[in-house]
Amino acid sequence: MRILFITSTRLGDAVLSTGLLDVLLVRYPQARFTIACGPVAAGLFEAMPRRERTIVVTKRKYDLHWLALWRACVGIRWDLCVDLRGSAVTLFLAARRRAIMRGGRRPGARIAHLGQVLGLSPPPLPVMWTSAADRARAAAMLPDGPFWLALAPTANWAGKVWPAERFVALARALKEQWPGMRPVILYGPGEGERLMAAPVLEALPDAVDAGGGFALPQVAALLARCGGFVGNDSGLMHLSAAVGTPTLGLFGPSRMSEYGPVGRCALGIAAPGPEGSAPIAGLEVAPVVEAALALLERGAAVRGGREGAA
Repeated sequence: MRILFITSTRLGDAVLSTGLLDVLLVRYPQARFTIACGPVAAGLFEAMPRRERTIVVTKRKYDLHWLALWRACVGIRWDLCVDLRGSAVTLFLAARRRAIMRGGRRPGARIAHLGQVLGLSPPPLPVMWTSAADRARAAAMLPDGPFWLALAPTANWAGKVWPAERFVALARALKEQWPGMRPVILYGPGEGERLMAAPVLEALPDAVDAGGGFALPQVAALLARCGGFVGNDSGLMHLSAAVGTPTLGLFGPSRMSEYGPVGRCALGIAAPGPEGSAPIAGLEVAPVVEAALALLERGAAVRGGREGAA
């Protein structure tokens, strides 16, 4: 059995779609999977069981990337094609069954819309696959002992970025309550991401620099070793929630009702004002500290107590 799964170019959307793949892996234990996604998201699926191939869909003028995808898939008879991009590609492939996500932006949580594609309510939680090597590297970098707190101070546009000095104030306030805490600073590849994270790293000399040069499964393995995560609305936020780390997402003009973190222990906090237009600078440190402490306490209770706290 062969399944084609077309998912997002954006990392956060692709992470949210992994729950559907997890369902299909269980439902069809003999199936082999081909994943079609954008370059940024491709690494998500490196350790996925029974993945036969990843087709990287790079945007081209005049939507020619869809033609390239069709050419890559047309010689195969598919048992199931799942298209979360709502393209016409699968209509021109030999397929026994198709599940196509229709429509543009709709009100409500994105995760619920994804679940509807396969008729799943409630929708499945996102997952993340890592290898033994990924987990071993993460354990060497973040050994047992400290309470590792992941901070993600970057995002793909300035409107989502909570000021760096507030991340620093947050880390210091949390360390007063959790003396065994050490921050882990995560950010994406590229000079722009590094520059956004630099003020936080400089102000927190005990922080571990875990940004820029890691593959997505390695980042996921690092996040899984953290006792908590606080970060901007980003792919890293969704990745943290997917691995089960207690995750607090920070929202300004982006829509928390649509893209809040989804996981076993995840919540968002938004700047005051109308959703979709509230500046993230309106989100003060005090309510974030309060929400983070409550989330960390909840996560510690699940894990059986404070790890590394004095």
